Amino acid sequence: MTGWITRHPAALREEDRASLKDVLTRCPELDTAAGHVRDFGEMLTGRLGATLPTWIEAVDASQLPGLTGFALHLRRDLDAVTAGLTLDWSSGSIEGAVNRIKKIKRQLYGRAGFHLLRKMILLQ
Repeated sequence: MTGWITRHPAALREEDRASLKDVLTRCPELDTAAGHVRDFGEMLTGRLGATLPTWIEAVDASQLPGLTGFALHLRRDLDAVTAGLTLDWSSGSIEGAVNRIKKIKRQLYGRAGFHLLRKMILLQ
């Protein structure tokens, strides 16, 4: 069911689209939440960080408990979230290297010293 809500209606099969429409007409809160989730997804994929304050205001106005809490947390660090939704820069490759090093360190914990750890990191 959640897969139906997060996908764009055009990406669904005809019978799933009819079922989703039926569910959303019966529950206006769910329809509103689905719209907000889709809008946020478009912000993520389209790098539209400038529209974030407008989205947060719309979510606050809807008074949906789960989404308003999420919007509140986004508002706490609005500049960083807006930059993350707008800029092409990413620290993903650095985070991957850090996770790889931590994995090696966990594997060698209690077995060897720093010199072997250094060699394992450099060899992998």
